[in-house]
Amino acid sequence: MNTLEAIKSRRSTKHFDPKHKLSESEIKELFEMARLSPTSFNIQNWRFVYVDDKTIQNQLRAASWNQAQVEDASGVVILCADLKAADKDPQRYWKDADPNVQTAIVPMISKFYAANEALQRDEAIRSCGIAAQTIMLTAKEMGYDTCPMIGFDPKKVSEIINLPKDHIITLMITIGKATQEAKPRSGSLDLEEVLIRNRF
Repeated sequence: MNTLEAIKSRRSTKHFDPKHKLSESEIKELFEMARLSPTSFNIQNWRFVYVDDKTIQNQLRAASWNQAQVEDASGVVILCADLKAADKDPQRYWKDADPNVQTAIVPMISKFYAANEALQRDEAIRSCGIAAQTIMLTAKEMGYDTCPMIGFDPKKVSEIINLPKDHIITLMITIGKATQEAKPRSGSLDLEEVLIRNRF
């Protein structure tokens, strides 16, 4: 499946085969692809919590207003981000770059985000949003279906996964083998309404 076909055929699926599990090699491939998602300054601030333990999935279901897909899916990806990634040894984000590039870029990273909590949070959401689409398209290529979710209590989910204090949860994605076809698309805005050329 090429990328364009994956984009066209990706749909939000809420009905999964609860008996199906992703293999360890599939899980690794999925997140190796996610790891290639771009981030500002290459800070790689996303953290992917993959839950496939049915006991924990059951807890997540309770924290997600009892949505069955959370427990029935092969796994749940909780996309988190480290708000303080820019301060945590930023040299490592550029360790393979030319030394002159490292010297120019690395000192800029912490300064750019320093004392700006709004920017740190915005960056976290941007990074996870990009990674989420990478995960969903990779899953489609692998023969799986997904559903991005915001229908959960972030405080409860944070407690379930022991989220560090300096991290946030941005969204969840359920992944697995669909047992029902997605319903027809409910309605897309015309391209003329959403595409603005040069200026509003």
